[in-house]
Amino acid sequence: MGSLLRKKSITDMIQQSKKKSLNRSLSAVDLTLLGIGAIIGTGIFVLTGVVAAESAGPALIISFIMSGLACAFAAFCYAEFSSTVPLSGSVYTYTYATLGEIFAFLIGWDLMLEYLLATSAVATGWSAYFQSLLKGFGFELPAVISSAPGTGQGGLINLPAVLIILLITALLSKGIRESSRVNNIMVLVKLAVIIAFIAAGIGYVKPENWQPFMPFGFEGIVTGAATVFFAYLGFDAVATAAEEVKRPQRDVPIGIVASLAICTILYIAVSLILTGMVPYTQLNVADPVSFALTFVGQDRLAGFISVGAITGITTVLLVMLYAQVRISYAMSRDGLLPKGLSKVHEKFQTPFQNTWVTGFIGAGIAGFVDLTTLAHLVNMGTLAAFTLISIAVIIMRKTHPNLERAFKVPFVPVLPAISALFCLYLMSSLPAITWISFFIWIGIGVLVYFGYARKNSKLNEEKD
Repeated sequence: MGSLLRKKSITDMIQQSKKKSLNRSLSAVDLTLLGIGAIIGTGIFVLTGVVAAESAGPALIISFIMSGLACAFAAFCYAEFSSTVPLSGSVYTYTYATLGEIFAFLIGWDLMLEYLLATSAVATGWSAYFQSLLKGFGFELPAVISSAPGTGQGGLINLPAVLIILLITALLSKGIRESSRVNNIMVLVKLAVIIAFIAAGIGYVKPENWQPFMPFGFEGIVTGAATVFFAYLGFDAVATAAEEVKRPQRDVPIGIVASLAICTILYIAVSLILTGMVPYTQLNVADPVSFALTFVGQDRLAGFISVGAITGITTVLLVMLYAQVRISYAMSRDGLLPKGLSKVHEKFQTPFQNTWVTGFIGAGIAGFVDLTTLAHLVNMGTLAAFTLISIAVIIMRKTHPNLERAFKVPFVPVLPAISALFCLYLMSSLPAITWISFFIWIGIGVLVYFGYARKNSKLNEEKD
Protein backbone atom coordinates (compact mmCIF):
# COMPACT_ATOMS: atom_id res chain seq x y z
CA MET A 1 0.00 0.00 0.00
CA GLY A 2 2.89 2.33 0.79
CA SER A 3 4.28 2.03 -2.73
CA LEU A 4 0.89 2.81 -4.25
CA LEU A 5 0.70 6.08 -2.32
CA ARG A 6 4.34 7.13 -2.72
CA LYS A 7 4.65 10.81 -3.60
CA LYS A 8 7.07 12.97 -5.55
CA SER A 9 9.00 15.47 -3.45
CA ILE A 10 7.73 19.03 -3.85
CA THR A 11 11.28 20.31 -3.37
CA ASP A 12 12.59 18.00 -6.12
CA MET A 13 9.75 19.06 -8.44
CA ILE A 14 10.51 22.76 -7.92
CA GLN A 15 14.19 22.10 -8.67
CA GLN A 16 13.22 20.13 -11.78
CA SER A 17 11.08 23.04 -12.98
CA LYS A 18 14.18 25.25 -13.03
CA LYS A 19 15.97 22.96 -15.49
CA LYS A 20 15.49 23.82 -19.15
CA SER A 21 14.31 20.87 -21.22
CA LEU A 22 11.51 22.40 -23.30
CA ASN A 23 11.74 25.81 -24.98
CA ARG A 24 10.52 28.62 -22.65
CA SER A 25 8.97 31.14 -25.03
CA LEU A 26 5.38 31.86 -23.91
CA SER A 27 4.12 35.05 -22.25
CA ALA A 28 0.98 35.84 -20.23
CA VAL A 29 -0.74 37.09 -23.41
CA ASP A 30 0.21 33.88 -25.25
CA LEU A 31 -1.23 31.80 -22.39
CA THR A 32 -4.46 33.83 -22.28
CA LEU A 33 -4.94 33.38 -26.02
CA LEU A 34 -3.98 29.70 -25.67
CA GLY A 35 -6.76 29.34 -23.08
CA ILE A 36 -9.29 31.21 -25.22
CA GLY A 37 -8.21 29.12 -28.19
CA ALA A 38 -9.01 25.96 -26.25
CA ILE A 39 -12.23 27.12 -24.63
CA ILE A 40 -14.14 28.88 -27.41
CA GLY A 41 -14.97 26.44 -30.17
CA THR A 42 -17.42 23.55 -30.32
CA GLY A 43 -19.14 24.74 -27.13
CA ILE A 44 -20.22 28.12 -28.41
CA PHE A 45 -20.71 27.18 -32.07
CA VAL A 46 -22.48 23.82 -31.55
CA LEU A 47 -23.51 22.96 -27.98
CA THR A 48 -25.40 26.20 -27.28
CA GLY A 49 -28.25 25.26 -29.63
CA VAL A 50 -28.50 21.61 -28.56
CA VAL A 51 -28.57 22.40 -24.82
CA ALA A 52 -31.11 25.22 -25.28
CA ALA A 53 -33.44 22.95 -27.28
CA GLU A 54 -33.13 19.78 -25.21
CA SER A 55 -32.19 20.74 -21.64
CA ALA A 56 -32.34 24.35 -20.50
CA GLY A 57 -34.33 26.53 -22.90
CA PRO A 58 -33.64 30.27 -22.50
CA ALA A 59 -32.26 29.43 -19.02
CA LEU A 60 -29.16 28.29 -20.93
CA ILE A 61 -27.54 31.44 -19.55
CA ILE A 62 -27.89 30.03 -16.00
CA SER A 63 -26.34 26.72 -17.14
CA PHE A 64 -23.32 28.63 -18.42
CA ILE A 65 -23.07 30.64 -15.21
CA MET A 66 -23.20 27.44 -13.10
CA SER A 67 -20.50 25.77 -15.17
CA GLY A 68 -18.47 28.97 -15.15
CA LEU A 69 -18.60 29.11 -11.34
CA ALA A 70 -17.49 25.49 -11.01
CA CYS A 71 -14.64 26.23 -13.39
CA ALA A 72 -13.71 29.45 -11.57
CA PHE A 73 -13.28 27.61 -8.26
CA ALA A 74 -11.15 24.96 -9.98
CA ALA A 75 -9.22 27.65 -11.88
CA PHE A 76 -8.02 29.19 -8.61
CA CYS A 77 -6.73 25.77 -7.54
CA TYR A 78 -4.92 25.29 -10.87
CA ALA A 79 -3.43 28.78 -10.56
CA GLU A 80 -1.97 28.06 -7.11
CA PHE A 81 -0.40 24.75 -8.13
CA SER A 82 0.92 25.91 -11.50
CA SER A 83 2.56 28.98 -9.99
CA THR A 84 4.15 26.90 -7.20
CA VAL A 85 5.23 23.85 -9.22
CA PRO A 86 5.54 25.03 -12.87
CA LEU A 87 5.92 21.62 -14.54
CA SER A 88 4.20 19.95 -17.49
CA GLY A 89 1.46 17.52 -16.55
CA SER A 90 -1.16 19.76 -14.95
CA VAL A 91 -3.35 17.98 -12.39
CA TYR A 92 -1.42 14.71 -12.89
CA THR A 93 1.75 16.36 -11.55
CA TYR A 94 -0.07 18.05 -8.67
CA THR A 95 -1.80 14.81 -7.65
CA TYR A 96 1.55 12.99 -7.68
CA ALA A 97 2.82 15.43 -5.05
CA THR A 98 -0.23 15.25 -2.76
CA LEU A 99 -2.33 12.08 -3.11
CA GLY A 100 0.24 9.56 -4.35
CA GLU A 101 1.31 7.61 -7.42
CA ILE A 102 -1.75 5.42 -8.04
CA PHE A 103 -4.09 8.44 -7.99
CA ALA A 104 -1.68 10.45 -10.15
CA PHE A 105 -1.45 7.69 -12.75
CA LEU A 106 -5.21 7.19 -12.92
CA ILE A 107 -5.99 10.90 -13.26
CA GLY A 108 -3.26 11.16 -15.91
CA TRP A 109 -4.78 8.16 -17.67
CA ASP A 110 -8.18 9.82 -17.39
CA LEU A 111 -6.85 13.11 -18.82
CA MET A 112 -5.21 11.30 -21.74
CA LEU A 113 -8.60 9.89 -22.74
CA GLU A 114 -10.28 13.25 -22.15
CA TYR A 115 -7.94 15.26 -24.37
CA LEU A 116 -7.59 12.59 -27.05
CA LEU A 117 -11.33 12.07 -27.44
CA ALA A 118 -11.92 15.83 -27.26
CA THR A 119 -9.44 16.25 -30.12
CA SER A 120 -11.23 13.60 -32.18
CA ALA A 121 -14.69 14.97 -31.41
CA VAL A 122 -13.71 18.53 -32.24
CA ALA A 123 -12.13 17.33 -35.51
CA THR A 124 -15.46 15.73 -36.39
CA GLY A 125 -17.21 19.07 -35.74
CA TRP A 126 -14.56 20.87 -37.80
CA SER A 127 -15.22 18.46 -40.67
CA ALA A 128 -18.95 19.20 -40.59
CA TYR A 129 -18.41 22.98 -40.75
CA PHE A 130 -15.75 22.60 -43.46
CA GLN A 131 -18.05 20.49 -45.62
CA SER A 132 -20.85 23.01 -45.09
CA LEU A 133 -18.53 25.77 -46.28
CA LEU A 134 -17.56 23.74 -49.37
CA LYS A 135 -21.25 23.23 -50.19
CA GLY A 136 -21.67 27.00 -50.10
CA PHE A 137 -19.21 27.15 -53.00
CA GLY A 138 -21.03 24.37 -54.85
CA PHE A 139 -18.56 21.61 -54.03
CA GLU A 140 -19.62 18.48 -52.16
CA LEU A 141 -17.29 15.70 -50.96
CA PRO A 142 -18.32 12.10 -51.76
CA ALA A 143 -20.06 10.46 -48.79
CA VAL A 144 -17.55 7.62 -48.74
CA ILE A 145 -14.74 9.95 -47.59
CA SER A 146 -16.74 12.51 -45.61
CA SER A 147 -18.20 10.55 -42.70
CA ALA A 148 -17.22 7.75 -40.32
CA PRO A 149 -18.64 4.22 -40.65
CA GLY A 150 -21.81 3.68 -38.64
CA THR A 151 -23.19 7.20 -39.06
CA GLY A 152 -25.77 6.04 -41.59
CA GLN A 153 -24.34 8.27 -44.32
CA GLY A 154 -22.52 5.56 -46.27
CA GLY A 155 -19.06 6.70 -45.29
CA LEU A 156 -15.87 4.69 -44.86
CA ILE A 157 -13.69 7.46 -43.38
CA ASN A 158 -14.08 11.08 -42.27
CA LEU A 159 -11.12 12.27 -44.32
CA PRO A 160 -11.33 16.02 -43.50
CA ALA A 161 -11.20 15.20 -39.77
CA VAL A 162 -8.15 12.98 -40.30
CA LEU A 163 -6.30 15.56 -42.39
CA ILE A 164 -6.88 18.50 -40.02
CA ILE A 165 -5.51 16.50 -37.06
CA LEU A 166 -2.41 15.49 -39.03
CA LEU A 167 -1.90 19.11 -40.11
CA ILE A 168 -2.11 20.30 -36.48
CA THR A 169 0.25 17.48 -35.46
CA ALA A 170 2.84 18.65 -37.99
CA LEU A 171 2.60 22.20 -36.64
CA LEU A 172 2.92 21.16 -33.00
CA SER A 173 5.88 18.88 -33.70
CA LYS A 174 7.87 21.86 -35.01
CA GLY A 175 7.61 23.93 -31.79
CA ILE A 176 5.32 25.71 -29.34
CA ARG A 177 6.48 29.19 -30.45
CA GLU A 178 5.31 28.58 -34.02
CA SER A 179 2.11 26.90 -32.82
CA SER A 180 1.41 29.79 -30.45
CA ARG A 181 1.73 32.37 -33.24
CA VAL A 182 -0.77 30.51 -35.42
CA ASN A 183 -3.10 30.09 -32.43
CA ASN A 184 -2.94 33.81 -31.55
CA ILE A 185 -3.91 34.88 -35.09
CA MET A 186 -6.83 32.42 -35.25
CA VAL A 187 -8.06 33.41 -31.77
CA LEU A 188 -8.20 37.08 -32.76
CA VAL A 189 -10.24 36.12 -35.85
CA LYS A 190 -12.53 34.01 -33.68
CA LEU A 191 -13.10 36.82 -31.17
CA ALA A 192 -13.88 39.24 -34.02
CA VAL A 193 -16.51 36.82 -35.37
CA ILE A 194 -18.18 36.40 -31.96
CA ILE A 195 -18.24 40.15 -31.32
CA ALA A 196 -19.74 40.64 -34.80
CA PHE A 197 -22.51 38.15 -33.96
CA ILE A 198 -23.27 39.91 -30.68
CA ALA A 199 -23.33 43.35 -32.35
CA ALA A 200 -25.55 42.18 -35.23
CA GLY A 201 -27.82 39.90 -33.23
CA ILE A 202 -28.72 42.26 -30.39
CA GLY A 203 -31.01 44.23 -32.69
CA TYR A 204 -33.07 41.11 -33.51
CA VAL A 205 -33.70 40.00 -29.93
CA LYS A 206 -37.39 39.48 -29.07
CA PRO A 207 -37.98 39.22 -25.30
CA GLU A 208 -41.00 36.96 -25.89
CA ASN A 209 -38.57 34.26 -27.11
CA TRP A 210 -37.30 34.04 -23.52
CA GLN A 211 -40.70 32.78 -22.36
CA PRO A 212 -41.05 30.29 -20.77
CA PHE A 213 -37.60 30.93 -19.29
CA MET A 214 -37.20 27.52 -17.59
CA PRO A 215 -39.26 25.09 -19.74
CA PHE A 216 -37.38 22.04 -18.40
CA GLY A 217 -37.24 23.19 -14.76
CA PHE A 218 -34.18 23.48 -12.53
CA GLU A 219 -33.19 19.88 -13.28
CA GLY A 220 -32.88 20.82 -16.95
CA ILE A 221 -30.61 23.73 -16.03
CA VAL A 222 -28.31 21.41 -14.04
CA THR A 223 -28.23 18.87 -16.89
CA GLY A 224 -27.47 21.73 -19.24
CA ALA A 225 -24.67 22.94 -16.96
CA ALA A 226 -23.10 19.46 -16.93
CA THR A 227 -23.31 19.31 -20.73
CA VAL A 228 -21.98 22.80 -21.49
CA PHE A 229 -19.09 22.03 -19.17
CA PHE A 230 -17.56 20.70 -22.40
CA ALA A 231 -17.58 24.32 -23.58
CA TYR A 232 -15.18 25.30 -20.78
CA LEU A 233 -12.77 22.46 -21.37
CA GLY A 234 -9.40 23.97 -22.12
CA PHE A 235 -8.45 26.53 -19.49
CA ASP A 236 -6.76 23.70 -17.57
CA ALA A 237 -4.66 23.08 -20.69
CA VAL A 238 -2.88 26.35 -19.89
CA ALA A 239 -1.37 24.63 -16.84
CA THR A 240 0.16 21.92 -19.05
CA ALA A 241 2.28 24.63 -20.72
CA ALA A 242 4.04 25.63 -17.47
CA GLU A 243 7.48 24.37 -18.56
CA GLU A 244 7.36 26.46 -21.75
CA VAL A 245 6.52 29.80 -20.11
CA LYS A 246 9.06 32.58 -19.60
CA ARG A 247 7.80 33.56 -16.12
CA PRO A 248 5.51 30.71 -15.03
CA GLN A 249 4.97 31.84 -11.42
CA ARG A 250 3.35 35.05 -12.64
CA ASP A 251 2.09 34.28 -16.14
CA VAL A 252 0.36 30.90 -15.71
CA PRO A 253 -2.18 32.15 -13.10
CA ILE A 254 -2.88 35.20 -15.29
CA GLY A 255 -3.43 33.01 -18.36
CA ILE A 256 -5.78 30.62 -16.53
CA VAL A 257 -7.97 33.22 -14.82
CA ALA A 258 -8.03 35.76 -17.68
CA SER A 259 -8.97 33.23 -20.38
CA LEU A 260 -11.76 31.77 -18.24
CA ALA A 261 -13.18 35.22 -17.36
CA ILE A 262 -13.21 36.44 -20.97
CA CYS A 263 -14.83 33.25 -22.27
CA THR A 264 -17.51 33.19 -19.55
CA ILE A 265 -18.58 36.74 -20.42
CA LEU A 266 -18.76 35.87 -24.13
CA TYR A 267 -20.71 32.65 -23.48
CA ILE A 268 -23.30 34.51 -21.41
CA ALA A 269 -23.70 37.22 -24.06
CA VAL A 270 -23.99 34.74 -26.97
CA SER A 271 -26.49 32.44 -25.18
CA LEU A 272 -28.66 35.40 -24.17
CA ILE A 273 -28.78 36.83 -27.70
CA LEU A 274 -29.12 33.43 -29.40
CA THR A 275 -32.21 32.43 -27.41
CA GLY A 276 -33.61 35.93 -27.88
CA MET A 277 -33.25 35.79 -31.68
CA VAL A 278 -34.70 32.31 -32.24
CA PRO A 279 -37.29 30.31 -30.25
CA TYR A 280 -35.30 27.74 -28.27
CA THR A 281 -37.30 24.84 -29.76
CA GLN A 282 -35.74 25.55 -33.18
CA LEU A 283 -32.10 25.65 -32.05
CA ASN A 284 -31.34 21.92 -32.18
CA VAL A 285 -29.07 22.31 -35.23
CA ALA A 286 -25.37 21.68 -35.92
CA ASP A 287 -24.58 25.38 -36.45
CA PRO A 288 -26.91 27.40 -34.15
CA VAL A 289 -25.00 30.69 -34.41
CA SER A 290 -25.07 30.70 -38.22
CA PHE A 291 -28.65 29.40 -38.17
CA ALA A 292 -29.79 32.30 -35.96
CA LEU A 293 -28.39 34.85 -38.42
CA THR A 294 -29.97 33.06 -41.38
CA PHE A 295 -33.25 32.96 -39.39
CA VAL A 296 -33.30 36.77 -39.26
CA GLY A 297 -32.15 37.22 -42.88
CA GLN A 298 -28.46 37.95 -42.28
CA ASP A 299 -27.20 35.35 -44.77
CA ARG A 300 -23.88 37.04 -45.60
CA LEU A 301 -22.93 37.41 -41.96
CA ALA A 302 -23.94 33.78 -41.41
CA GLY A 303 -21.32 32.74 -43.98
CA PHE A 304 -18.74 34.88 -42.18
CA ILE A 305 -19.67 33.14 -38.92
CA SER A 306 -19.07 29.73 -40.53
CA VAL A 307 -15.52 30.77 -41.45
CA GLY A 308 -15.03 31.98 -37.88
CA ALA A 309 -16.37 28.70 -36.52
CA ILE A 310 -13.86 26.72 -38.59
CA THR A 311 -11.06 28.99 -37.34
CA GLY A 312 -12.29 28.70 -33.75
CA ILE A 313 -12.58 24.94 -33.82
CA THR A 314 -9.08 24.70 -35.32
CA THR A 315 -7.58 26.48 -32.29
CA VAL A 316 -9.38 24.06 -29.97
CA LEU A 317 -7.82 21.17 -31.87
CA LEU A 318 -4.38 22.69 -31.53
CA VAL A 319 -4.60 23.21 -27.77
CA MET A 320 -6.30 19.87 -26.99
CA LEU A 321 -3.66 17.92 -28.92
CA TYR A 322 -0.92 19.99 -27.29
CA ALA A 323 -2.30 19.30 -23.78
CA GLN A 324 -2.60 15.57 -24.46
CA VAL A 325 1.03 15.37 -25.54
CA ARG A 326 2.25 17.29 -22.47
CA ILE A 327 0.31 14.99 -20.09
CA SER A 328 1.75 11.80 -21.60
CA TYR A 329 5.19 13.49 -21.79
CA ALA A 330 5.13 14.14 -18.03
CA MET A 331 3.95 10.60 -17.26
CA SER A 332 6.64 9.09 -19.50
CA ARG A 333 9.34 11.21 -17.84
CA ASP A 334 8.25 9.74 -14.49
CA GLY A 335 8.54 6.20 -15.89
CA LEU A 336 4.79 5.51 -15.88
CA LEU A 337 4.59 5.31 -19.69
CA PRO A 338 7.20 4.17 -22.26
CA LYS A 339 10.37 6.32 -22.35
CA GLY A 340 10.05 7.23 -26.02
CA LEU A 341 7.09 9.49 -25.23
CA SER A 342 9.33 11.86 -23.24
CA LYS A 343 12.19 12.06 -25.73
CA VAL A 344 12.77 15.71 -26.75
CA HIS A 345 13.81 16.53 -30.32
CA GLU A 346 17.24 18.22 -30.37
CA LYS A 347 16.31 20.81 -33.00
CA PHE A 348 12.64 21.56 -32.28
CA GLN A 349 12.78 21.06 -28.47
CA THR A 350 9.40 19.28 -28.56
CA PRO A 351 8.29 15.72 -27.68
CA PHE A 352 8.42 14.98 -31.42
CA GLN A 353 7.77 11.23 -31.32
CA ASN A 354 4.99 11.59 -28.75
CA THR A 355 3.29 14.31 -30.82
CA TRP A 356 3.10 12.12 -33.93
CA VAL A 357 1.98 9.00 -32.04
CA THR A 358 -0.82 11.02 -30.43
CA GLY A 359 -1.74 12.66 -33.74
CA PHE A 360 -2.07 9.35 -35.60
CA ILE A 361 -4.23 7.85 -32.83
CA GLY A 362 -6.46 10.92 -32.70
CA ALA A 363 -6.79 10.96 -36.48
CA GLY A 364 -7.72 7.27 -36.49
CA ILE A 365 -10.47 7.80 -33.91
CA ALA A 366 -11.86 10.87 -35.74
CA GLY A 367 -11.77 9.13 -39.10
CA PHE A 368 -13.38 5.81 -38.21
CA VAL A 369 -15.42 6.17 -34.98
CA ASP A 370 -18.84 7.78 -34.54
CA LEU A 371 -18.45 9.69 -31.26
CA THR A 372 -22.07 10.37 -30.33
CA THR A 373 -21.71 10.35 -26.51
CA LEU A 374 -18.31 12.01 -26.48
CA ALA A 375 -19.21 15.35 -24.88
CA HIS A 376 -20.57 13.60 -21.78
CA LEU A 377 -17.55 11.28 -21.50
CA VAL A 378 -15.10 14.16 -21.84
CA ASN A 379 -17.05 16.12 -19.22
CA MET A 380 -16.76 13.23 -16.77
CA GLY A 381 -12.98 13.21 -17.12
CA THR A 382 -12.76 16.98 -16.68
CA LEU A 383 -14.97 17.01 -13.60
CA ALA A 384 -12.95 14.18 -12.04
CA ALA A 385 -9.75 16.16 -12.61
CA PHE A 386 -11.26 19.32 -11.14
CA THR A 387 -12.43 17.39 -8.07
CA LEU A 388 -8.96 15.98 -7.44
CA ILE A 389 -7.13 19.29 -7.84
CA SER A 390 -9.54 20.91 -5.37
CA ILE A 391 -8.78 18.22 -2.81
CA ALA A 392 -5.05 18.44 -3.59
CA VAL A 393 -4.92 22.15 -2.72
CA ILE A 394 -6.32 21.46 0.75
CA ILE A 395 -3.79 18.66 1.31
CA MET A 396 -0.89 20.80 0.05
CA ARG A 397 -1.79 23.61 2.47
CA LYS A 398 -1.70 21.11 5.35
CA THR A 399 1.47 19.25 4.38
CA HIS A 400 3.50 22.24 3.08
CA PRO A 401 2.16 25.34 4.88
CA ASN A 402 5.39 27.33 4.45
CA LEU A 403 5.88 26.64 0.73
CA GLU A 404 6.40 29.82 -1.30
CA ARG A 405 3.30 30.41 -3.42
CA ALA A 406 3.12 33.09 -6.12
CA PHE A 407 -0.69 32.77 -6.13
CA LYS A 408 -2.93 31.59 -3.28
CA VAL A 409 -6.49 30.27 -3.43
CA PRO A 410 -8.60 32.41 -1.08
CA PHE A 411 -10.68 30.94 1.74
CA VAL A 412 -8.95 27.55 1.99
CA PRO A 413 -10.34 24.96 2.75
CA VAL A 414 -13.84 26.35 2.12
CA LEU A 415 -13.51 27.40 -1.53
CA PRO A 416 -11.69 24.22 -2.74
CA ALA A 417 -14.23 22.10 -0.83
CA ILE A 418 -17.10 23.92 -2.57
CA SER A 419 -15.31 23.37 -5.89
CA ALA A 420 -15.04 19.61 -5.28
CA LEU A 421 -18.69 19.31 -4.17
CA PHE A 422 -19.89 21.40 -7.12
CA CYS A 423 -18.04 19.15 -9.58
CA LEU A 424 -19.38 15.98 -7.92
CA TYR A 425 -22.89 17.44 -8.13
CA LEU A 426 -22.53 18.05 -11.87
CA MET A 427 -21.07 14.55 -12.35
CA SER A 428 -24.16 13.07 -10.69
CA SER A 429 -26.36 14.50 -13.46
CA LEU A 430 -24.48 12.79 -16.29
CA PRO A 431 -26.05 9.72 -17.96
CA ALA A 432 -25.41 6.18 -16.66
CA ILE A 433 -23.63 5.17 -19.89
CA THR A 434 -21.07 7.92 -19.19
CA TRP A 435 -20.32 6.50 -15.73
CA ILE A 436 -20.04 2.97 -17.13
CA SER A 437 -17.63 4.10 -19.89
CA PHE A 438 -15.58 6.08 -17.37
CA PHE A 439 -15.16 3.13 -15.00
CA ILE A 440 -14.24 0.80 -17.88
CA TRP A 441 -11.44 3.17 -18.92
CA ILE A 442 -10.25 3.55 -15.32
CA GLY A 443 -10.31 -0.26 -14.99
CA ILE A 444 -8.03 -0.54 -18.02
CA GLY A 445 -5.80 2.07 -16.39
CA VAL A 446 -5.53 -0.01 -13.21
CA LEU A 447 -4.32 -2.97 -15.30
CA VAL A 448 -1.74 -0.80 -17.09
CA TYR A 449 -0.53 0.63 -13.78
CA PHE A 450 0.04 -2.77 -12.15
CA GLY A 451 1.30 -4.37 -15.36
CA TYR A 452 3.78 -1.64 -16.38
CA ALA A 453 3.81 1.69 -14.56
CA ARG A 454 4.33 0.53 -10.97
CA LYS A 455 7.53 -1.40 -11.66
CA ASN A 456 8.93 1.16 -14.14
CA SER A 457 8.24 4.22 -11.98
CA LYS A 458 11.24 6.49 -11.38
CA LEU A 459 10.28 6.49 -7.68
CA ASN A 460 10.64 2.70 -7.73
CA GLU A 461 14.16 3.07 -9.14
CA GLU A 462 15.07 5.60 -6.45
CA LYS A 463 13.93 3.20 -3.77
CA ASP A 464 16.09 0.46 -5.26
